[in-house]
Amino acid sequence: MEKLCKVIAVDFDGTLCVNRYPLIGKPKKRIIRRILKEQSKGAKIILWTCRNGDTLKQALTWCNHEHGLYFDAVNENLPEQIKYFNNDCRKIGANEYWDDKARRVR
Repeated sequence: MEKLCKVIAVDFDGTLCVNRYPLIGKPKKRIIRRILKEQSKGAKIILWTCRNGDTLKQALTWCNHEHGLYFDAVNENLPEQIKYFNNDCRKIGANEYWDDKARRVR
């Protein structure tokens, strides 16, 4: 079986930008630069957001056209993960979850 690469699931509101939902807040440039760096090292990035419909389209346009962020998946598992595990569970599978509401639990 092939080894899976690093996967990061990243939230939009409050993480990639200041939370002004349903509007889009100012970009959090440090986080955006970090995501781009991780991608350049081979990580796969999943946009993991509660946005849908038009607000999701606006977020994707903002990410793509204004910040050069392109995602390997949006609110779904990567195809290679589904194949590897022979399963597409409801939980987004990732090595890391970047979210403004996250709390490390030990």
